[in-house]
Amino acid sequence: MTIAALVTWLITALGGFFMLGTWIARGGVRGGTSRLPVPVIFGHFFLAAAGLVIWIIYLLADTKALAWTAFALLLPVALLGFAMFFRWLAVTRTPSVRTAAAPGSAQAATAPEAAFPIPIVLGHGLFAVATLILVLLSALQA
Repeated sequence: MTIAALVTWLITALGGFFMLGTWIARGGVRGGTSRLPVPVIFGHFFLAAAGLVIWIIYLLADTKALAWTAFALLLPVALLGFAMFFRWLAVTRTPSVRTAAAPGSAQAATAPEAAFPIPIVLGHGLFAVATLILVLLSALQA
């Protein structure tokens, strides 16, 4: 089960890297039309990466405290992920987001996260939930 958690975590990370790269490439870091706050994006990323590193160390050291630490890190990762998911949903329901610089302008700019493919977002979320469950079950068995 511990290896299954690692595999699902790595698959989740691949989807996350794709979305992060897309978001950055389309100007998400510069703010503008993005509905995803920069601290939330990078907090989600860094906590998930730290948890993955701790999980790998747990696999090598087989220390129960490391399994629970990795699980504890996944909880805020999941909360930040849900927050971003619901903000992303609002973007997908709106064809465009008006820029703050030109409230009366006829031009509209698209939010960077609008470019996320729906299957990637859903797959990332499903594998994240599977990872959370597998890590919890593994920690309980440790």
